[in-house]
Amino acid sequence: MPVYTVKLIKKEDIASGTMAFYFNKPQGFMFKPGQYADLTLIDPAETDAEGNTRTFSLANAPFEDALMFATRMRDSAFKRVLKHMPLGTELTLDGPYGSFTLHNNARIPAVFLTGGIGLTPARSIVLQAAHDQLPHKIFLFDANNRPEDAVFLDELVQLQSRNPNYTFVGTMAQMEKSERTWEGETGFINQAMLSKYIDDLTQPIYYITGPRGMVHAMLEMLLQAGVDADNIRTEEFSGY
Repeated sequence: MPVYTVKLIKKEDIASGTMAFYFNKPQGFMFKPGQYADLTLIDPAETDAEGNTRTFSLANAPFEDALMFATRMRDSAFKRVLKHMPLGTELTLDGPYGSFTLHNNARIPAVFLTGGIGLTPARSIVLQAAHDQLPHKIFLFDANNRPEDAVFLDELVQLQSRNPNYTFVGTMAQMEKSERTWEGETGFINQAMLSKYIDDLTQPIYYITGPRGMVHAMLEMLLQAGVDADNIRTEEFSGY
């Protein structure tokens, strides 16, 4: 797998305590929606025991011009350097890796259960599916505490107007702490919520991404609902 040099071209706040970083796409770099890559700082101003490399999902869709990575901005040396680095700074990129990608059989629905920053691989997949006009029925359930914490929320809601096969279901667990209005679901993702939108829970292939506790809870819920374990794919986001 070749190692590329990429240049920071844009950074922005996308949710509470969360930033997106955009890099030029190297010539010849190709990936499947849902894959990830390793980013390494080059001679950073500071470092710590966690080192200068982090693994990030490729949050952009392959058809988009720039590579984009989104992350919660906790207080680590890597994140501090990333946050304050000037545009034009170069990093190395190693990838792509991973098999958390959309299945080929379009007759089987795809259901994404995401939490927090775990949404990033799903964004890549659902945007590319709309771009390619894939016939897959896709449901994206995204759980957050408040709308302020939800990454790409408006974009993913509006995407439904471009893809009739795609349904977005956002849910918020702590609306009492929010300053925004929200007319969608509230509480945690559960079997009853899924059944409001999906006729037969045993038919789809499920993709679960998010914090470890959320991933394990969703996995247990699906197994209790009679979903075959072979139809469940998981990716944990820890330490972000």
